[in-house]
Amino acid sequence: MTNILINTWTSLLPVDDDHPYRIGAWTPQTNEWNATEMAVQGEIPQDLNGVYLRNTENPLIPALDRYHPFDGDGMLHSMSFTHGTASYRNRMIETKGLAAELEHGSALWAGLAESPKKSIRQDGWGARTRMKDASSTDVVVHNGIALTSFYQCGDLYQLDPHTLENLGTTSWNGVFPAEGVSAHSKVDESTGELLFFNYSTTYPYMHYGVVSANGDLVTYTDIPLPGPRLPHDMAFTQNFSILNDCPLFWDEELLKRDIYATQFHKEMPTRIGVIPRHGTSSDIQWFECEATYVLHWINAYEEGDEIILDGYFEFDPSPTMPPNADLNTRLFRFLDLYALQSRPYRWRLNRRTGLVKEGPISDTITEFGMINNAYAGHKYDYTYSAMPVQGWFLFEGIIKHSVQKGSEESFRFDDGTYCSETVFAPRTNSQSEDDGYLISFTTNTVTETSDCVVFEAQRLSDGPIATIRLPEKICSGTHSYWSNQNL
Repeated sequence: MTNILINTWTSLLPVDDDHPYRIGAWTPQTNEWNATEMAVQGEIPQDLNGVYLRNTENPLIPALDRYHPFDGDGMLHSMSFTHGTASYRNRMIETKGLAAELEHGSALWAGLAESPKKSIRQDGWGARTRMKDASSTDVVVHNGIALTSFYQCGDLYQLDPHTLENLGTTSWNGVFPAEGVSAHSKVDESTGELLFFNYSTTYPYMHYGVVSANGDLVTYTDIPLPGPRLPHDMAFTQNFSILNDCPLFWDEELLKRDIYATQFHKEMPTRIGVIPRHGTSSDIQWFECEATYVLHWINAYEEGDEIILDGYFEFDPSPTMPPNADLNTRLFRFLDLYALQSRPYRWRLNRRTGLVKEGPISDTITEFGMINNAYAGHKYDYTYSAMPVQGWFLFEGIIKHSVQKGSEESFRFDDGTYCSETVFAPRTNSQSEDDGYLISFTTNTVTETSDCVVFEAQRLSDGPIATIRLPEKICSGTHSYWSNQNL
């Protein structure tokens, strides 16, 4: 094994830290590594070529008062595969907010679970300027560059997808939106375009845009909503983009008093908006559906007059707490996918009649689904979802759904081992949608180690065909991306 320690960041967290989302699987890292010739159990496939990227919340600084795991600073991890070999790197995302707080020596902005009135600075970066843009939520690769993003909207930070060299923020030739960009922008591999949205607390509350394959902002339009909302994801087909207005959002009257209280309005419909890819606000068609909150979509495609949209329906978007629930249980109840009753679900939106048909795809509680990126926006069959741990924001296994046939196949890790969002990587000269590999990072709280695991996508339940030992245990993480881009 060849491991080179590149840099160590200074952590200001307490030595005896006991926050449930800063210990165990969520213990943050301070070391940055370059690793090659790592110990491998099994064999890395010769026809696996590209890079697996995963972002994560990795705090270096204590919160002002109450830490929420979504507040953590971004750290990007990469595993590059080339003809049977693999190399690993990890780097902190050098955001403006992180630099300011390190210089100050403590937190400057309130986090998700804190009052904005406690912020020392009011000039954050993003939709809610009270918050620091940590760029710790998502990652995609567009125009050859990895772009990290924050769920509350902000800058897009650029990194080389293989070396993880920090390349600053994107400007789109000087026309980057003042409102920022939310996490979960989408890359259409068929066209090379980047599709995105943002949201804010002021009218029109949402915008939608398209960036060309070579990095030019070619479409940017307002999407007027009835009030401030909390959209988290979007989807697209060959000709349309799909936005949402879910009935879980901030109370507008309380916002006027700088109070960000989230409430689920079960009497209101979920509205799904369909807009031509390069359309304007006057072109959008809204569909009213059963009330829920959709954290993540899976995929969408066109079938005649219908748009088929798959995502995760939360059957209990606002779980009740027992009277004796402690503060952490109350704060983190929206992280428990079991409590939210999140299940794969399908909406059929008829653009001619305006009617909706909807219902579950599966009764299995899952979320964080990934697909073969080449099938995004097209008819597809397979999604690879995370199996959540009851009561925690952790994943204990991987499940493969066939959305056409209704079959499922799964793999569960040993107790104390947790995986990340799992990408599909097509083998070189892939012959079918699931002809390739599944890749995830794991964190083992028993052995205090981490691995990168590789599965045959067509034989998930057989277990990993290659397990690559990382230089140290890594912090649990969320969103990931696969790029076929070679070194």
